[in-house]
Amino acid sequence: MPIIKSAIERVKTNEKANRRNSEQRSTMRTAVKKFEKAQAAGATDAAQLYTNAISAIDHAKSKGLIKANKASREKSRLTSKLAK
Repeated sequence: MPIIKSAIERVKTNEKANRRNSEQRSTMRTAVKKFEKAQAAGATDAAQLYTNAISAIDHAKSKGLIKANKASREKSRLTSKLAK
Protein backbone atom coordinates (compact mmCIF):
# COMPACT_ATOMS: atom_id res chain seq x y z
CA MET A 1 0.00 0.00 0.00
CA PRO A 2 1.40 3.41 -0.93
CA ILE A 3 2.31 5.95 1.70
CA ILE A 4 2.25 9.16 -0.35
CA LYS A 5 -1.18 10.78 -0.47
CA SER A 6 -1.26 11.23 -4.24
CA ALA A 7 -0.31 7.58 -4.74
CA ILE A 8 -3.14 6.51 -2.41
CA GLU A 9 -5.57 8.61 -4.43
CA ARG A 10 -4.29 7.13 -7.71
CA VAL A 11 -4.87 3.60 -6.38
CA LYS A 12 -8.48 4.51 -5.58
CA THR A 13 -8.97 6.17 -8.96
CA ASN A 14 -7.43 3.24 -10.82
CA GLU A 15 -9.65 0.74 -9.01
CA LYS A 16 -12.74 2.79 -9.82
CA ALA A 17 -11.74 3.07 -13.49
CA ASN A 18 -10.96 -0.65 -13.63
CA ARG A 19 -14.43 -1.51 -12.34
CA ARG A 20 -16.07 0.85 -14.82
CA ASN A 21 -14.01 -0.42 -17.77
CA SER A 22 -14.64 -4.06 -16.86
CA GLU A 23 -18.37 -3.44 -16.67
CA GLN A 24 -18.47 -1.68 -20.03
CA ARG A 25 -16.33 -4.35 -21.69
CA SER A 26 -18.59 -7.05 -20.26
CA THR A 27 -21.68 -5.23 -21.54
CA MET A 28 -20.18 -5.08 -25.02
CA ARG A 29 -19.25 -8.75 -25.03
CA THR A 30 -22.68 -9.75 -23.74
CA ALA A 31 -24.41 -7.76 -26.49
CA VAL A 32 -22.27 -9.42 -29.15
CA LYS A 33 -22.90 -12.90 -27.73
CA LYS A 34 -26.65 -12.30 -27.54
CA PHE A 35 -26.71 -11.34 -31.20
CA GLU A 36 -24.59 -14.31 -32.27
CA LYS A 37 -26.78 -16.71 -30.30
CA ALA A 38 -30.00 -15.23 -31.72
CA GLN A 39 -28.61 -15.26 -35.25
CA ALA A 40 -27.60 -18.90 -34.96
CA ALA A 41 -31.05 -19.80 -33.64
CA GLY A 42 -32.79 -17.80 -36.36
CA ALA A 43 -34.59 -15.50 -33.93
CA THR A 44 -36.81 -12.74 -35.26
CA ASP A 45 -35.25 -10.03 -33.09
CA ALA A 46 -31.74 -10.55 -34.46
CA ALA A 47 -31.80 -7.19 -36.26
CA GLN A 48 -32.51 -5.35 -32.99
CA LEU A 49 -29.79 -7.30 -31.19
CA TYR A 50 -27.43 -6.47 -34.06
CA THR A 51 -28.13 -2.77 -33.56
CA ASN A 52 -27.52 -3.09 -29.82
CA ALA A 53 -24.23 -4.92 -30.40
CA ILE A 54 -22.99 -2.32 -32.90
CA SER A 55 -23.94 0.44 -30.47
CA ALA A 56 -22.09 -1.28 -27.63
CA ILE A 57 -18.99 -1.70 -29.80
CA ASP A 58 -19.07 1.98 -30.83
CA HIS A 59 -19.48 3.03 -27.20
CA ALA A 60 -16.52 0.90 -26.13
CA LYS A 61 -14.43 2.37 -28.93
CA SER A 62 -15.35 5.94 -28.01
CA LYS A 63 -14.39 5.27 -24.38
CA GLY A 64 -11.02 3.82 -25.39
CA LEU A 65 -11.75 0.29 -24.21
CA ILE A 66 -11.01 -1.17 -27.63
CA LYS A 67 -9.04 0.19 -30.55
CA ALA A 68 -10.58 1.44 -33.78
CA ASN A 69 -9.38 -1.52 -35.84
CA LYS A 70 -10.86 -4.03 -33.40
CA ALA A 71 -14.17 -2.18 -33.41
CA SER A 72 -14.21 -2.14 -37.19
CA ARG A 73 -13.32 -5.83 -37.38
CA GLU A 74 -16.02 -6.83 -34.88
CA LYS A 75 -18.66 -4.75 -36.66
CA SER A 76 -17.67 -6.26 -40.00
CA ARG A 77 -17.96 -9.79 -38.63
CA LEU A 78 -21.37 -9.09 -37.12
CA THR A 79 -22.59 -7.51 -40.35
CA SER A 80 -21.52 -10.54 -42.38
CA LYS A 81 -23.30 -12.83 -39.91
CA LEU A 82 -26.46 -10.76 -40.20
CA ALA A 83 -26.34 -10.94 -44.00
CA LYS A 84 -26.25 -14.76 -43.98
